[in-house]
Amino acid sequence: MADPKGFLTTPRETPRRRPVDIRLKDWREVYEEFSHQKLQQQAGRCMDCGIPFCHQGCPLGNLIPEWNDLVWREDWRGAIERLHATNNFPEFTGTLCPAPCEAACVLGINSDAVSIKQVEIEIIDRAWEEGWVRPETPAAATGRTVAVVGSGPAGLAAAQQLTRAGHRVIVYERADRIGGLLRYGIPEFKMEKFRLDRRLEQMRAEGTEFRTGVNVGVDLTVEQLRSEHDAVVLAGGSTVSRDLPITGRELGGIHQAMEYLPPANRVQQGDLSHSPISAEGKNVVIIGGGDTGADCLGTAHRQGAASVTQLEIMPTPPNERPDNQPWPTYPMLYRVSSAHEEGGNRMFSVNTQEFLGDENGNLRALRLVEVRRENGGFVPVEGTERELPCELVLLAMGFVGPERAGMIDELGVELDARGNVARDRSFMTSVDGVFSAGDMGRGQSLIVWAISEGRSVAAGVDQYLMGRDALPAPIGPNDRPLT
Repeated sequence: MADPKGFLTTPRETPRRRPVDIRLKDWREVYEEFSHQKLQQQAGRCMDCGIPFCHQGCPLGNLIPEWNDLVWREDWRGAIERLHATNNFPEFTGTLCPAPCEAACVLGINSDAVSIKQVEIEIIDRAWEEGWVRPETPAAATGRTVAVVGSGPAGLAAAQQLTRAGHRVIVYERADRIGGLLRYGIPEFKMEKFRLDRRLEQMRAEGTEFRTGVNVGVDLTVEQLRSEHDAVVLAGGSTVSRDLPITGRELGGIHQAMEYLPPANRVQQGDLSHSPISAEGKNVVIIGGGDTGADCLGTAHRQGAASVTQLEIMPTPPNERPDNQPWPTYPMLYRVSSAHEEGGNRMFSVNTQEFLGDENGNLRALRLVEVRRENGGFVPVEGTERELPCELVLLAMGFVGPERAGMIDELGVELDARGNVARDRSFMTSVDGVFSAGDMGRGQSLIVWAISEGRSVAAGVDQYLMGRDALPAPIGPNDRPLT
């Protein structure tokens, strides 16, 4: 264990966020630096709890007590080796994961959990600074070729594992840059893209090939894909956004979140001088209270919105863990992200009834109503209807599955009851030699699950191609059976 008395003597501490009035002027990550000395003290709070339930909370099975102990002992080199043993991209999870490991921390039963996520990001940042993150080239080539379709976290994790196992791996991405939602869906203030770019350079040096601007099923036929590769991994994500088909949906000024966020990111990449969908000077309403909604909120603030209101049909979450979500489950609590801290109004238990337009066919307001839970659904509260002025509405209500037209339809893979790509325990689909990982097979989920599935599908592909058990396959918490 780390400091035997650390959990008794050291309170939880995390980095401060930069002042709101300063950080709204740029797109850099919002947190101030955290000293190595403070971090060692935080790692020292990890106690000898006997059964580390943080393992149960982490889909990757990260060896959290081990690298906490190594950090406390100032063995940073050992810490990154233990961290990389289970996680290909700790800088992605360290910035973007909601940390279910902390919700499962034993110390969190009656105190503040260990700041696991902060220790994780500091370990990998230190490793990059010291030059410890280097290409890991395979000892020998297998002569087998694998196609990975999609370059989000699941696809990248699968590609890196398979490349290191000796296979020739080609990653196909229909966008003009590699990264999937990491590139164009996640704003810079949550994760600056240098973190992604330096990983891609490492992967290129290891031998992974990347081909952008290739839409499989359109630019490259399914027949070509299968004939040129010994196995195929589908990692295209869950990209069909949930819509809100109510009166007025056709009005100008109503956009899906994934229509709004990518051009804002392209401005930061230098592709555009300004976004074609901008919140500048507008009253903005975001429908949806999840992470994507918060990404839209922070982006709208930085674009200079006149006002921002975020709507959520669910009731206001509690501030403390409710009885029906006991430790070590991940509780649904009232959380204030950095974007919420920057301003805007949050409204819970409301539903949008209609979009209202002006004489030019553009959005001018929406009509909403308060709702209450009843018989498993939501019932309008009589007399609470009202208009909310807005010129821009962003729909951030989640995703309903992968796009079927093109690649999926042409491959003929079976779908599960939820419309995702069905697969077996080895992550193989109903088509021999075709595998699926990440949101495309699991449904919309967390980045830590995407990386976990990427590692797992790589193990399945290697077993299929070589008949060996050489790659680790994480077993995460509460995994539903694959079908």
